[in-house]
Amino acid sequence: MYLLTSVFNFLIVMRYEERVPEELVIDNHYIGRPADFNDRIIQKRISLVSKIPNFIGKELNLLEIGCGNGASMLLLSNSMKSCLGIELFEGNKEEFDELSKKLNVNNCEFRIFDIEKEKLDKKFDRIISFEVIEHLKDENNVKAYYDLLKPGGLAAISVPNKWWIFETHGARLPLLPWNRVPLFSWLPRPIHEKFANARIYTKKRIRKLLENAGFKVKSSEYITAPLDVLKEGKLKSFLLKNIFKGDTTNVPFLSTSIFIVAKK
Repeated sequence: MYLLTSVFNFLIVMRYEERVPEELVIDNHYIGRPADFNDRIIQKRISLVSKIPNFIGKELNLLEIGCGNGASMLLLSNSMKSCLGIELFEGNKEEFDELSKKLNVNNCEFRIFDIEKEKLDKKFDRIISFEVIEHLKDENNVKAYYDLLKPGGLAAISVPNKWWIFETHGARLPLLPWNRVPLFSWLPRPIHEKFANARIYTKKRIRKLLENAGFKVKSSEYITAPLDVLKEGKLKSFLLKNIFKGDTTNVPFLSTSIFIVAKK
């Protein structure tokens, strides 16, 4: 009974966010908002990347596509030779600089760059890109990820999971002032993509997209919901300890994102 009550309360007290900030909408297209440095999702991503065999190494250079404030790249920087983060929103540069200084990182660069319109003159050993592909104007431009990797290079990628119980990026629905809509992502793809601020993926869909770009998908896992948007308290502690535990889960509706490892 307590478990059912806790889940019900979780659905009720989830902190809905306001509609997306205007500065994050470019050419009528939502480019996404980065996770905060102390969010649990950042910790989960770093944990999962660190477990990929031979992914990190002092002789390897790293590219983060859609680096946001650079939190993930900066936390991996001590294990890499060099890092470059590319990002559309210049407003993230200030926080990147602050985090770099705080962490005493000097081998990372932040660059404003549109991967769908521009080309880099360099290839990389490793790529990370978390919750970015769903914001591309054309998802087939993920081919740029493949082109930026050296032969044999690895990419660690995450995208939002269709079967999570809340719409993670919000939807343009009338009369609803908040950002996260329960079960909206479960609707058929044409309906969801007509109103949603970003695409959403099943394992089958993201695997097919990456394989069509040339990648060999080595693994895909469901990342357990970090509950970063839920207020701290007894309910959140209970849920994290008893239901949403571990970095990954086999239960799709307990997962916010799909984590994929792919090879060129």
